[in-house]
Amino acid sequence: MVQETLEPGWLDAFDGVLRRCALQPGDMVAVLCESQSRPVLVQLAQLAAARRQARCFTLTLPTPVRHGLPPLRSTGACDALQKIAPVVAALAGSTLVIDCTVEGLMHAPELPAILAGGARVVYVSNEHPETLARLAPTDDGSLELCVKEHVRRLRAARQLRVTSPAGSDLAVSLAGAVAGGNWGYTTRPGTLTHWPGGLALAFPAAGTVNGRLVLAPGDVNLTFKRYIEQAVTLVIEDDHVVRIDGAGVDAELMRSYIAAWGDRSAYAVSHVGWGLNPAARWDSMALHDKRDFNGTELRAFAGNFLFSTGANEVAGRHTLGHFDLPLRGCTVALDGVPVVRDGQVVA
Repeated sequence: MVQETLEPGWLDAFDGVLRRCALQPGDMVAVLCESQSRPVLVQLAQLAAARRQARCFTLTLPTPVRHGLPPLRSTGACDALQKIAPVVAALAGSTLVIDCTVEGLMHAPELPAILAGGARVVYVSNEHPETLARLAPTDDGSLELCVKEHVRRLRAARQLRVTSPAGSDLAVSLAGAVAGGNWGYTTRPGTLTHWPGGLALAFPAAGTVNGRLVLAPGDVNLTFKRYIEQAVTLVIEDDHVVRIDGAGVDAELMRSYIAAWGDRSAYAVSHVGWGLNPAARWDSMALHDKRDFNGTELRAFAGNFLFSTGANEVAGRHTLGHFDLPLRGCTVALDGVPVVRDGQVVA
């Protein structure tokens, strides 16, 4: 799939997501985009909202020029809104916001005000529409039920521990953490989801993460959209990466990029969790050019452990420096009971 022309199947996928978001005729829909948004996603969102007979408007904001900063990737924190009050008010007053920005509103500082207004937000990940259609939510609701059960277990646990044959041994206290999940659509006002979905995760409180995480060959650095080729070890103390060990270019790239922000929060833990989507594939990144995908599929593939650094509202940290790192072959245990064993979701 190389052409981003409108395809009926892609429009059907967008229509299906809006239907599962319980969008009704006459509901107010805001399509949010920026000057660097993928045009075909904006068009599909607009057409799907029209098909649902919603009242739809589009907000297009300039993508900011970031002088003196490293290239911005994989942050989940769109900075195009610039806290412009009329923009925030328009989004907050909508029934549904279809978020077609490049990075999404997940960690954007304006998100709490938008959700407080009662809007629900579905972030359409900046993927080629072929990926979105392939990972569109199914009518049986099985992914939603699975994610909800794992989130329930996560919220009830006191500790999360991650181990792997590569040498990972990471302990996360869940005291004060905020846990949640998504399955690609939402029907509840004041909530956000992203499509593709299929994740259970927690934002730990400050100072609750300690141990060692080893990125082995075949694991993924989604900020660089690159499979790890030589092992990288992250040493984590009191919620911060204090050392990045490794002799290869993977470790050198990570050390260089994270240091370029000049921000201690870029070294801190953002969120931890695991993928639950059986339709998502680890190997899909090898089949796309970098500009064609955002990598949400690799965050969601079933059995991966997802470790992220950067912004964490629960811990009171905001930063544009961010790594998303899906690991394979890990065992993830809640209070000693595995929910993922050797990279496979425990039934």
